[in-house]
Amino acid sequence: MTQETQEYVDFAVTARKYKTLLTKKYINRKVWNEPSPYEIQSFIPGTIIQISVQEGQIVKEGEPLLILEAMKMLNRIEMPFTAKIKKINVKVGDRLPKETLMIELEPVDE
Repeated sequence: MTQETQEYVDFAVTARKYKTLLTKKYINRKVWNEPSPYEIQSFIPGTIIQISVQEGQIVKEGEPLLILEAMKMLNRIEMPFTAKIKKINVKVGDRLPKETLMIELEPVDE
């Protein structure tokens, strides 16, 4: 990146304004999105060992959803709140990378 193609951006710190150049690493970074509470994602890479729920089932908070094996440890993934299983995107034996969408939830009509 040459000096002529770089663009200065403004930012303020305690009411003082500055100009800076953004690095290539910053420009190409993965943009953070707030995670949806209705999506259960893998927090580490691993293999699905067991699935304890079915699509359409209403599951209460704390009940087991599935077991994810990672680094020879069995990680029990539990329901964070009471909801209905909308879609299961994995099956037993699947090897998953980190942040894979495993289960989609939907609110329960009470």
